[in-house]
Amino acid sequence: MVVDRKAHWESVFRKRADDELSWYEPRPEHSLELIRAAMSQGARSLIDIGGGTSRLVDALVDEPLDRIAVLDISDTALEKTRGRLGTRAGAIEWISADVTAVDEVGTFDIWHDRAVFHFLISEGDRRRYQSLVERTVPEGGYVIMATFGPQGPEKCSGLEVRRYDVHELAEQWSPGFSVTQSTLVDHMTPAGTQQQFLYAMLSRRR
Repeated sequence: MVVDRKAHWESVFRKRADDELSWYEPRPEHSLELIRAAMSQGARSLIDIGGGTSRLVDALVDEPLDRIAVLDISDTALEKTRGRLGTRAGAIEWISADVTAVDEVGTFDIWHDRAVFHFLISEGDRRRYQSLVERTVPEGGYVIMATFGPQGPEKCSGLEVRRYDVHELAEQWSPGFSVTQSTLVDHMTPAGTQQQFLYAMLSRRR
């Protein structure tokens, strides 16, 4: 069965509060650690893919970044986050789009994705996603990604996912990107279930 992605995620964000979503984090420390590592190497712009109602953008507005964008397929999620940020929302570029279908988003030093890539179970979707990354992240730029790890769940929000270990993720992004950091993290959901995530930083080869 073909899933209407936009309708699916609009329904998820309309029906459930932020802190009821399995991926909810009060403060995304693991992402911030990797983002700051990229910033220490000179990165000054970031796009958050599938940012939804994540609290990451709340923390990023206080970082020395020249440009921040949040992309999500759900208008409902983006509206919730804009409302939460209030007047600070004007400092963010908001992009309502399916990351596998949009042609251009501009150029960013950091591409951040926590929990979108593992939903791309078809090779075609992954190829379109990676093609957009290649058009977006310049040489010397970074991809920071969190996917379900090898012991992570096989489904999330009613959809199948693809789990990765660091070798599989590195192979998926070779030869254009190389993994420079990776770690497995056990995320505790609001419902008290443990989920294994693989966090990785990839550098675009010059």
